Amino acid sequence: MNHPKHLAATLATSAALTLSALSAQAADFSVTSKDIQEGQTLSNAQVFQGFGCSGLNRSPQLSWSGAPAGTKSFAVTVYDPDAPTGSGWWHWTVFNIPASVTSLPGGITAEGKGLPAGAIQGRTDFGSSSFGGACPPEGDKPHRYQFVVWALNTDKLPLDAQASGAMLGFMLNASVLGQARLTAHYGR
Repeated sequence: MNHPKHLAATLATSAALTLSALSAQAADFSVTSKDIQEGQTLSNAQVFQGFGCSGLNRSPQLSWSGAPAGTKSFAVTVYDPDAPTGSGWWHWTVFNIPASVTSLPGGITAEGKGLPAGAIQGRTDFGSSSFGGACPPEGDKPHRYQFVVWALNTDKLPLDAQASGAMLGFMLNASVLGQARLTAHYGR
């Protein structure tokens, strides 16, 4: 018969090894871009056209590698946690990207030109289902823009192009195997 202290120690060791393996696996999952660099300022290409901003409103090229084992699909989100809304600002959501896809080209259109078959752009906080570039309030300190690739344990999320960032975030957190993140800044 196992002693309770021995069983607890065995369970703690097992949990630590599992967490260590997941952390190592997650460390291998990374995202890069030809258009944006970690910790750098976004170019005018990724700035919104409207709300007082005069950018090109072009989605960036993204590539990722090292997805965790068991990945069945990917999603991409662009989020500004510094927006003065109390809940941040969703700039882009793309989901149901097949597991065989490891990059998105720059300049994906509102109609989805450039997206892999089956992928869906969700609704941003600008109110459209397309990329919406950076456009923080004038005079604010530079905002952070988090470009995140999500590795998911499901082939498809049961959402459509009207899904809000908050709804997608809920579904992503319920299905996530790993995240790869690239954070850039922009202020005006």
